Amino acid sequence: MLGLTIRWSLEGAPEGVEDELASFVAETSHARFTGMSGLRWKTWRTVRGEWFEGSYVFATSEAREEFQRTFTEGAAESPGSRMIGSSPILIEACDVVAVAEGWDGFEASPRC
Repeated sequence: MLGLTIRWSLEGAPEGVEDELASFVAETSHARFTGMSGLRWKTWRTVRGEWFEGSYVFATSEAREEFQRTFTEGAAESPGSRMIGSSPILIEACDVVAVAEGWDGFEASPRC
């Protein structure tokens, strides 16, 4: 499977940025990516005070390449960059080796 990781450092970011990012994901970003053509799924992850990232899995290499190209071109102006105060430190294509769905199943949610 065709993955993409976009990660921002939270070192030096404004106090409370993690909560601001979580609200943005819940109120805006989740809806943008739900049902997005070419995207299998996206996960937002954070470690408070360290980093925030989007982890994507795409259906085709063309979809991943187009998203990566477009995002990279505007990365400095992206909502995450504006909230954090800096551009991503990592924009990296990768391969997802496997996915397992546990007994309790998959849950799509704008806020966990």
